[in-house]
Parts: sequence; structure tokens; C-alpha cells
Amino acid sequence: QKAAQNLKPIVPIKFHISSRTDSGVHALCNSAHFDIQRAPGKPAFNETQLIHCLNYHLKPEPIRILKAYRVADSFHARFSALSRTYVYRLVMGCSRYSEIPVFERDLCWAPVGSSLNVPAMQDAAQFLLGTHDFSTFRSLNSETPFQSPIRTILQVDIQPSSGFLSHHYEHRRLEFWELKFRSRAFLYRQVRRMVGALVAVGQGKLTPHHIKELLEIKDSRAFPSYAMAPASGLFLKAVEY
Repeated sequence: QKAAQNLKPIVPIKFHISSRTDSGVHALCNSAHFDIQRAPGKPAFNETQLIHCLNYHLKPEPIRILKAYRVADSFHARFSALSRTYVYRLVMGCSRYSEIPVFERDLCWAPVGSSLNVPAMQDAAQFLLGTHDFSTFRSLNSETPFQSPIRTILQVDIQPSSGFLSHHYEHRRLEFWELKFRSRAFLYRQVRRMVGALVAVGQGKLTPHHIKELLEIKDSRAFPSYAMAPASGLFLKAVEY
């Protein structure tokens, strides 16, 4: 918003963001909309001008504008979204925090253990797909009383991945994994709880059927306290319209 005020609008600019995230969560991309009114007689900015001008004023910040589009007045970055995709990154093979590759610090989670039972995690993930009451998989906050716990999970994928510059330390035999979740909307900390529960299955602390039981309980207090994944491994990957 500060960068946009340098465009000299005649009415203060307010950004409407597609998604909010917890502190410590990353975004590979996000989207927002705003209205800009220029002084009478001045032409409207085109998309290229907006990208260039905003990025010029964002130089010191860890954020860049990638694309800009002119949209209808009825468009809303949050409420017009068809789906949101999150990716959660794991690294296996680190027995303590100090063993996480320095370029991966705060960009992944290193659960205890050398490997995960991924087939069991994939079996467990099937219970999360579809429309359910996800009360057990949300943390409580000020919006909880006003928010429906019903959500539809469109996609859950668990795939091997690679770390940043990992080909330079192949001798360490670290395993990187990515868990991808897609839904129109998620509840507060829902993705982090789903990841934590699936990792607990992969570690043998829970069975795949426990995921179904947690869904059926519909009580956030029943969620295992040890199964909350930290914010550092979570990335908002895409918002689709």
C-alpha cells in the first residue's frame, strides 16, 4: 500500500489480499486487488506501468509484483478465488535442527527420524479428500464461532522433491518431500494440522484410520498436541480464478 501511494492516487489505495497466512508461512505468490483513481485528465495506468512503478518502490522489500490485470468492478481477490494451493516441504534425515542445510533453514520441517512410511501417509490422505467437517483440523481463533468448519479438499499429493542445491550434498542422503493441498478455502491452521497428522502416520504414531476418526470426532481439542506442523515449511503456491 505504501508503494502504491507513490502513484499519487486522489483517493488512498487499499489492497484486498486473496489469503492471509500465519506468521512464518511463506508465499511463492499471492494476489490482491485494488482501485486506483488518478487526477482528472490523467490517463489510467496500463499493466506494464503498474508493474514497473510498484516494483521500483518495493526495491527494499522481499516482495515483487509479477503480473497485473485490469478486472471488472465485481472482481474480489479473496471471494472470486476458485481454489488455493499450498505446498508443505519436509526434509528427512536430520537428527537435530543444526543438521538442516543452511540454505533450508526456516524453509522446511525436519521431523524426527530418517524416513517416512509414505504409502501409509497416502492411504491416510484419502480420508481428507472431499467435503468434511474439519473441526478437529482447525485451531481456534476469534473467527471460529462465525466460520463454518465444512471444507472441500480437492487435492492431496505427497511427492519426493529436492532441496536447494541438494545435488551438492548428496552424500548426506537427505530425503525431501512435498505435500500439496488444494481447496477453495482452508480453516485457520488447517493445512499445518493435516500435515502434522499425516507425518504422524508416516512415523507410525498414528494409523491411516486414525485420520478418519479425527474427522468424525469434530472437536479441535481432540487433535494430538504433538502433531502440529510448524509454520516454516508451508508455502502458498497459487491462487486460481
